Amino acid sequence: MEKKEKVFADGFMFKMRPDSPDFVVGSLSLKADEAIEFINKHTDKGWVNLNVNVGKSGKPYVELDTWKPNTQKTENVYESQSVDSLPF
Repeated sequence: MEKKEKVFADGFMFKMRPDSPDFVVGSLSLKADEAIEFINKHTDKGWVNLNVNVGKSGKPYVELDTWKPNTQKTENVYESQSVDSLPF
């Protein structure tokens, strides 16, 4: 499987908040001009998907989610076999 290069989300910053209540994970800050430019560049059907990850350094970062579903059509093995070729 080909490893894709990370695309860091320009203008987005996530800070974890360990001293906050359990229901608060952190805060997301947007630098408007950089975030808008990033969104316009990476919009796909009106959406930009981002992941908040934790790096090896322990610091969180925001990354573009580049995952795409496999759209290849797979052949149905059972449809391609005749009834006579089945083992039962």
